[in-house]
Amino acid sequence: MMNRILEWVTHIFDPIHHFWEGDRTQKAVAGGLVAVFLLSLLTIELKRRGWLPQDLADQIPYSHFAAVSLAFTLLLVLEVIGLIMTLPCSVSRSVGKQLEIMALILMRNAFKELGYFTEPVVLEGGMEHLWPIISSGLGAMAIFACLGVYYRMAERAPRILQKGVDRFRFIASKKAIALVMLAGFVIAGGQHLYHAWQGTAHTGFFIAFYTALIFADILIVLISQQHLPVFHAVFRNSGYALATLFMRLSLTAPKYWDAGLGVFSALFALAVVVLHTQFCPVFGPSLSEVNDPHAGQDAADTS
Repeated sequence: MMNRILEWVTHIFDPIHHFWEGDRTQKAVAGGLVAVFLLSLLTIELKRRGWLPQDLADQIPYSHFAAVSLAFTLLLVLEVIGLIMTLPCSVSRSVGKQLEIMALILMRNAFKELGYFTEPVVLEGGMEHLWPIISSGLGAMAIFACLGVYYRMAERAPRILQKGVDRFRFIASKKAIALVMLAGFVIAGGQHLYHAWQGTAHTGFFIAFYTALIFADILIVLISQQHLPVFHAVFRNSGYALATLFMRLSLTAPKYWDAGLGVFSALFALAVVVLHTQFCPVFGPSLSEVNDPHAGQDAADTS
């Protein structure tokens, strides 16, 4: 019965994943992002010139930098969808994707500070907004550097091998979680847009969704323990989940602390993969290698 449910989940998730990751979809999405940015600039300019109806003009910001914030918000939405699509992939890849989003969030925060400047941009009188820009920018660069090392170390990390049935159940379970998170993201996003149109939206949409991701990460750790009950695998997955928790906390942290926590989460994830790579052999072979000495010939990597 369970296998049938997991097969059904796989048949639903795989076409969605294939469609989203397709070249045609990605090009269309990128083109739409450019179009929205240009249209936002044009609409704001029309408002500034008084060429829009008053009811419509009241809903549009006055600063051109609002178009930059909108573009990066939409880019963040796309990256979050990409994150959901990577949940069934290896745990290390999923964590890397979340760090990529963390870097983009810091970049977005830096550009949001531009909204406090006058047009044309004059630094005089806006020094208090310059330091958050520098902090967010440096934080994003530091995370980018950590990601480069992280991905290299993840490629060298020992592979945790599973036999076919366990591998299928583990990956299919993560696909089920991804489907639930995707449905929740679409529903919550639709409600947020509706309330934004009504003028009653709150600004914590991404924070609320990232909080939900904490529970998803913990659930994946618990599922992985069922399929990979070896110490070093449980420790590694738990460490990754803790790194993502630091990322979530950085979203609600005040200025400067958000960048610091973001960089710390990247360093923590990097430390986990380095320690796992160095000391995994000390704790013995993976579960499937113990159960089947030939598992490495036909098993798949789920790290």
